[in-house]
Amino acid sequence: MYTVEIYKTDKRTKTGERLFAKTDYDTDNLSMLEHTVKHTWRASQGFRYEIHETWVKRINMMGGAEYVERYDTPRYCSPSSEAYWSM
Repeated sequence: MYTVEIYKTDKRTKTGERLFAKTDYDTDNLSMLEHTVKHTWRASQGFRYEIHETWVKRINMMGGAEYVERYDTPRYCSPSSEAYWSM
């Protein structure tokens, strides 16, 4: 499973771009997904994309057990960080 983040050029923001869309795709074929996204959201139209593996393996800081969480889980919500356990 992969997640595609689409960014659009926007000079009104500090970074010069904004998140336009974020979509999950249930596929194992990364090359086909990249080809589709590349030709749908063209750089010439001001778009940029990032493809992330949706689920990543992490290690629990306290117990040492391995678990799976989304790539975009905030640090303070992840059991693999000290911030999670200090609250």
